[in-house]
Amino acid sequence: MVCGAGGRGTWGSLLETGGDVRTDRKDPNYNSEEEPYKLVSATVSQSLEDYKGKVVQIVEEYFTTDNVLETAADLRELGSPMYHHHFIKKLVSMSLDRHDREKEMAAVLLSALYADVIEPDQLAKGFARLVESADDLAIDIPDAVDILALFVARAVVDDILPPAFLKKIVQTLPEGALGHEVIKKAEKSYLRPALHAEIVERRWGGCTHSTVEEVRKKITALLNEYIESGDTVEACRCIRELNVPFFHHDLVKRALTLAMERRNSEGLIMSLLKEADDECLITSSQMAKGFARLADAMDDLALDIPQAKSMLLDLVSKAIDAGLLSPSSANSLVITERNDVQKEEVTKFKHKAVNIIQEYFYANDIGEVIRSLEDLAAPALNAVFIKRLIMSAMDRKYREKEMSSVLLSCLFADVITAWDVVEAFVMLLEAAEDTALDIPDAANQLSLFLARAVVDDILAPCDLDEINEQLGAGSLGVEIVHMAKAVMAPRHAGERVLRCWGGGSGWPMEDAKDKIIKLLEEYEAGGDLAEACHCIRDLDMPFFHHEVVKKALVMAMEKQNDRLLSLLQECSNEGLITVNQMMKGFTRVADSLVDLALDIPNARSKFESFIEKAKSQGWLSSAFEYNPKLLSSEMNSVALE
Repeated sequence: MVCGAGGRGTWGSLLETGGDVRTDRKDPNYNSEEEPYKLVSATVSQSLEDYKGKVVQIVEEYFTTDNVLETAADLRELGSPMYHHHFIKKLVSMSLDRHDREKEMAAVLLSALYADVIEPDQLAKGFARLVESADDLAIDIPDAVDILALFVARAVVDDILPPAFLKKIVQTLPEGALGHEVIKKAEKSYLRPALHAEIVERRWGGCTHSTVEEVRKKITALLNEYIESGDTVEACRCIRELNVPFFHHDLVKRALTLAMERRNSEGLIMSLLKEADDECLITSSQMAKGFARLADAMDDLALDIPQAKSMLLDLVSKAIDAGLLSPSSANSLVITERNDVQKEEVTKFKHKAVNIIQEYFYANDIGEVIRSLEDLAAPALNAVFIKRLIMSAMDRKYREKEMSSVLLSCLFADVITAWDVVEAFVMLLEAAEDTALDIPDAANQLSLFLARAVVDDILAPCDLDEINEQLGAGSLGVEIVHMAKAVMAPRHAGERVLRCWGGGSGWPMEDAKDKIIKLLEEYEAGGDLAEACHCIRDLDMPFFHHEVVKKALVMAMEKQNDRLLSLLQECSNEGLITVNQMMKGFTRVADSLVDLALDIPNARSKFESFIEKAKSQGWLSSAFEYNPKLLSSEMNSVALE
């Protein structure tokens, strides 16, 4: 992560000329290294093109093998979850001109991947893209409208698309588009008739070896049998025999629904979930997804069970006490579930966020901001805080703008995620036209904030494409994304971006990074362990200790000297570096291993040995997870390119 710092000048003039970053070769100060990279934008788009190409191979192989587990593993290894909506679109569109077998397989796969591999918002986005492209698909496939309508209806019946999706997507379609016909047919022909669920589920004949309906029937049967017998061991054996780990979220949802419908079974249901969790039969991710899916269905469930919402809150509380849910998962779950008070909570959060930001601009105390956000305990609203931070800085001086960029760098990895930042910038750029009415220079400022986030390693370059795709064509937001890319195109642009606000915050992050490197180098060269710990303590940046961990691990790899691990162990033993900061540092190294391997051939093996040593000596939590298989896939992809 690179963040920011010193210098007096700014370089806003580049943006005042429309983002033209060409240099004058006749200028006496001309430097050829300042010429723009011609491959910057191509590299970003190429990543998406590579993804699309690999997705086609995965779909083709799935249609041949009919192996859901293998397909799920392939999609996980492919990574790039922000592009999963492309997978949805490609899977369905490739099945349109094939037999009913492939259509049924596509529907089954979508249900299997939902919530476990593909997030609900990505699935909805993929279906939206399909409906929007109905006009193009109908050119080659005459009955595309009917098939797409059936896919939409099937997704609603399979409980992976909410019924509200139909109304929302219609509002975004241009007048006269075939997408209107798709939604109309899905609603009237497939979802309205009596017994529509059975009709839709059997429309393609259930041609695969294990349809979603069959699995659901088995889940319902084993739960009912368990309620009658109370035999937890037998129930877990039946769950294991189903061999659908990617579908366990549905089992959790159905079990909880049963606990609500038959109150005397609640104790048995919680005992079964606890046993399945203790045996690692149901993962924490699947458990959380199951609770989330039940929360999403609250409005419909409340029609049959009036006290459903209060029952869910009670079940969530018991699940936390039993260790089935983490508090963070429960917090976001409760916010999602309580739609009736969500607006009020967001409004309250905004008021508190404004107070935190104003106090930060006055006191420049990053530690206090972190404590305040932790006290708010609303991670689902982090994007709202980021948006409010940048908006507050835009009509202030360079000092506050620099402070905002520095704060984002410090919050990243410990408090906020890249997804929070992406969501915040999407909201900012969607409102860019309105913002420009009050702040004439809004476009320039937002492009610099966006470029700074990339240079600070908060966002990846490919995230700009993801942001761009969520904005309306021809909007000011799209232009701002292009401006940000232009800003980062020249060689050494990173140094200029770091100084775009003049480094006026009074809290030089770069100085801190330099001090970290120097103290590590001095210790590695044979320095005093106690003195090194003293220097880390003098930095007085506990929220930034993950940077110490990352740089120590990377330096240990580069210099082939494990001496630096002793420093991390001592910092852990003294409580100088917390468990959370230690895990964040290891995570950041894991995320950058592909790039590190270009300069350090044995980076992966060294990192694995570091993990093993740290866990065995007790200064890295056993909860830290590292997926070498996924990394290997990424490395092979880089090697092929």
